[in-house]
Amino acid sequence: MSGKSMAIGLAAGFLLSAALLYPRVRSKTRTSKTEPDTDLSYPSSLPPDEKEAFIEICDQLTVELLTELKSRYELPAEASEWVKKMIEYNVKGGKLNRGLTVVSVKRTIDAAKGRVLSTREFARAAVLGWCIEWLQAFFLVADDVMDDSVTRRGQPCWFRLPQVKLIAVNDSFILESNVFQILKRHFGHEPFYVTLFDLFREVTLQTELGQLLDLTSQPMDGQIDLQRFTPQRYQLIVKYKTAFYTFYLPIACGLILSGMGHPAALTTARRVCVLMGEYFQVQDDYLDCYGDPKLIGKVGTDIQDNKCSWLVVQALAKATPAQRTVLEAHYGKHEDSSVAAVKTLYREMGLEVLFKQYEEQSYTAIQKELDALPADIPRPVFELLLKKIYRRSK
Repeated sequence: MSGKSMAIGLAAGFLLSAALLYPRVRSKTRTSKTEPDTDLSYPSSLPPDEKEAFIEICDQLTVELLTELKSRYELPAEASEWVKKMIEYNVKGGKLNRGLTVVSVKRTIDAAKGRVLSTREFARAAVLGWCIEWLQAFFLVADDVMDDSVTRRGQPCWFRLPQVKLIAVNDSFILESNVFQILKRHFGHEPFYVTLFDLFREVTLQTELGQLLDLTSQPMDGQIDLQRFTPQRYQLIVKYKTAFYTFYLPIACGLILSGMGHPAALTTARRVCVLMGEYFQVQDDYLDCYGDPKLIGKVGTDIQDNKCSWLVVQALAKATPAQRTVLEAHYGKHEDSSVAAVKTLYREMGLEVLFKQYEEQSYTAIQKELDALPADIPRPVFELLLKKIYRRSK
């Protein structure tokens, strides 16, 4: 099967799984709001370094998952060892920004209420953070197969290992299922479990739809068609592929865990996070072309890879007939001369200046939303993310 055919097949499979794999669940009735978590245990102490403490929770979750796979699903030792290696290879190696954001949001909300985040509450926030990191691993393992990628996080993509190959497709499904195993074990007894479950189910589907829009932004077999790179399509891709699971999901998890997961708060968070997510992705597209590879950790290839990038969308909207001819002749080509021709055209069209204008406009729009936040949602919840991305260089 060709890589292009597999991309379509995987995208279709993800959409079908979203409809079939997540049944509606009912939260368990609790006799008391203070009923202890009798089947759970969290560390009584954790390392003072936040990232080290966060990773320790991952190790606990991995043991829990492997134990459940053996006892409940009769997984033999050989298969259990495969899952263990697969988790170690794909889940823990990232920057962990999404997962750690859940902890930061919980700590920020507790501080606004005059409380210090306890070790137990840190651990529970970290569990939710790791659910996001597991979800991220699912997306990346599958995405690498679809894009026929070579490396991920400084090592060969999981499917590139000779003993793995296309078993990685099934492994990605296991990683996705792990998310819901963890959620049920740690929060199935909580009154907000259904809200959490539906949040992860919805964001998973939203991200898969964004991936579908990205994969099909160009014909799988045929000539490059730049007419498909419209502002409307670009906005949908970045909203669904990036904004929901990178920004909205961590903040929504922190709100729900803090007892603030009511519909009005989540709707407000969703609106603000979509703005931040779109701004973040436009930055990414800009840095792919103009960023210092030593800072961003990679050499940008959006031009060569025929990506539906903010820069090409803006160029197409501004281009004269002659400039469009240059784009059509060189965009999506791997020759150095073609990449240079596109970058020269971007420079002539003033796209660097246009991005700077967009950046300030986006920052102003986000600040306006923050100014209008209701009193029960602490502004620092969003500011801690905004500070990380505003005028970033990597």
